[in-house]
Amino acid sequence: MNGITQSTALWYASRATGVVSLLLLTGVVLLGVLVNRQGRLPGFPKFVVTGLHRNLSLLAVTFVAVHVLTAIADSYVSIQLAAIVIPFISSYKPVWLGLGAVSLDLVLALIVTSLLRARMSRRLWRGLHWFSYAAWGSAVVHSLYSSTDLQHGLLLYTAIACWLSVAVAGAWRMTQAGRDIPREGRAAATLDMMSPGRGPRRGRRDTPASQRPRTDTR
Repeated sequence: MNGITQSTALWYASRATGVVSLLLLTGVVLLGVLVNRQGRLPGFPKFVVTGLHRNLSLLAVTFVAVHVLTAIADSYVSIQLAAIVIPFISSYKPVWLGLGAVSLDLVLALIVTSLLRARMSRRLWRGLHWFSYAAWGSAVVHSLYSSTDLQHGLLLYTAIACWLSVAVAGAWRMTQAGRDIPREGRAAATLDMMSPGRGPRRGRRDTPASQRPRTDTR
């Protein structure tokens, strides 16, 4: 194609917003992986991390919406309106567009649960937001196979970088969690020892009688 024309503008817009959406969603997932349980990122105050995560999520949703609308409006292929929310019913590349619909549905569900967060328990909210990884994974596969744009050249390297960044961040987070377990275990053991009626754990030597505090029974 020789540049952008009136007939190809929607085609370019759909693919460009798709790539930007992938980058933004990757950024949202990375923030979700890297922040600790208190919602903080090392070196940044909590309100900065919260604001960045919220604004980045809203920006990602905006680009996803433009990506979907331009793809439907583009006359190059025929995509049914229902196919954007009902997976695997599209006549054009049903599997890969279906994964895009899965990703969109999950993103919409995450938005709704975020709006209702004040009425939900923290455990339930965190459990539901594990689906953000499924939404991101579906978006990556959809981006790779719904068109050939991300299958070669710079865009392919961009997709690989997205995968590697999330994988490295996930490995780092699991490493940090593994380091925290012994400390939590020691804390639990301490509480267990302090509980009424609980004796010392196996493997720990009893305090010698000569070193035990005497009780005045007079």
